[in-house]
Amino acid sequence: MTATPTVYLFVAATPWLAVLLRQDWKTRSLPNRYTLGGSVVILVWQFAWGGLPHLLNSLAGGLIAGALLLIPFLLRAAGAGDVKFLFASGLLVGYPAVFPMLFLISLFGLLLGVVMQLSGRFDPVRLKHIARTLFDWRYDREEGRAKLPDRESEKVRIPFGVAISLGVWGTLLVRIAGEYST
Repeated sequence: MTATPTVYLFVAATPWLAVLLRQDWKTRSLPNRYTLGGSVVILVWQFAWGGLPHLLNSLAGGLIAGALLLIPFLLRAAGAGDVKFLFASGLLVGYPAVFPMLFLISLFGLLLGVVMQLSGRFDPVRLKHIARTLFDWRYDREEGRAKLPDRESEKVRIPFGVAISLGVWGTLLVRIAGEYST
């Protein structure tokens, strides 16, 4: 039994994913040197491994994944680091694997939010404010905004890089399992 290209990709990506997971968990930031640097390395890897078809497939995955967080980023509900990390992750898995990756990331993000809320590490007051602003016409927006905690407070920020890392790992593991099951 020989190793498939996905096994090499998994092994090569694991340290990068682990560093970004830890970085976001500890500091709630994803530095450009890791996200954009990872994007460049992934694009070079994809082109070297499979030429222009792999590169275009990778770009399609990256654009789809990055576009997912574009609106939340513009609404200041997601950080730029998350958008860049999701773009790089889409580059890594490519098209069409980007769709199960996005599902797994969403699932891990939801689980992370629930666990953080249950453990007291997350305060959903900003999410409640946004929901009430959108759906409750009686809600006093100015009064609600005045009661919001600081945006930089660790208790109102979910380290979404953790969910992204776990989702990418899960996607690659599922792909590896599929490759070896046949």
